[in-house]
Amino acid sequence: MTAFDAAQLDEIYAFAVQLGKDAGRMLLEAAEARYNGLSGANGDDAHVEKMNSVDLVTQTDEDVEAYIKDQISHRYPSHKFIGEETYSKGASKDYLIDDEPTWCVDPLDGTVNYIHLFPMFCVSIGFIVNSKPTIGVIYAPFLKQLFSSCTGKGAWLNESQRLPLMRNPIPPMPPNAPKGCVFACEWGKDRRDRPDSNLHRKVESFVNMAAEIGGREGKGGMVHGVRSLGSATLDLAYVAMGSVDIWWEGGCWEWDVAAGIAILQEAGGLVTTANPPPDFETVKIEEARLGSRLYLAIRPAGPSGDESARQGQERTVREVWKRVRHLDYARPAA
Repeated sequence: MTAFDAAQLDEIYAFAVQLGKDAGRMLLEAAEARYNGLSGANGDDAHVEKMNSVDLVTQTDEDVEAYIKDQISHRYPSHKFIGEETYSKGASKDYLIDDEPTWCVDPLDGTVNYIHLFPMFCVSIGFIVNSKPTIGVIYAPFLKQLFSSCTGKGAWLNESQRLPLMRNPIPPMPPNAPKGCVFACEWGKDRRDRPDSNLHRKVESFVNMAAEIGGREGKGGMVHGVRSLGSATLDLAYVAMGSVDIWWEGGCWEWDVAAGIAILQEAGGLVTTANPPPDFETVKIEEARLGSRLYLAIRPAGPSGDESARQGQERTVREVWKRVRHLDYARPAA
């Protein structure tokens, strides 16, 4: 087991925040070069397909990850590093977070958004200690939003506003949740159009959550709204902020969620598995395992009456599980 004292964590946290700002500045400069019509490595919208036409990588992804990795390796040479582009090029798709101090980085989450100059893109930097996301930094430079957290030190927006934003008191989960909630989801990269595919299961689940109460054979959730930001990292940040009540997704990798989970948990949110277990009405709700690729997140909540904050969150989890399909995401073979 690796241990860091408070002073060491403070130093790593400050380094991670500055690194996020610097990397975010690179993203913004590359975006500005594109919309100003400049050419060059970062000045055009050239991109390469990985798995399919919505799984894309740009030179900016590559350049920002190389910069982050170089900065970390110079400052903390004994720490492990896992980044989206490094992993994508590897021969093996096996990866398990272990107890070693590990940096888990997505240099550009929301690449499709970036290519289209839709502002929901960001850099995501997570620091993991003993398999637990401990420090999280998410910077969306176009939006000028910096989310950050370190275990025991709170979760913050732009280093000054504590998360969740609605406080004193923090609102409890709605009594009839998911009714009255904002629900976030993503279409994902698996677009296979065949019966019972992940795509079809997701669509059915989205409609269940949105449909009127009593509709869909009792599965209608009547959420206030359904949001798809195009960035799992920002989905989690907005759950931590309290702007989104529920996020449900399958197919994410460690770099998509490590920083967001750190921030959300520090803000008081809950992250568990997206897939409803067979005994979902009574099973003990466990925290999601990093690397499982299946996540259900609930915003920070306050108590209400005889119900604690955690009880309200767990009640909401079970109500979501009633309405969503089981997703099938495994790590691909090498």
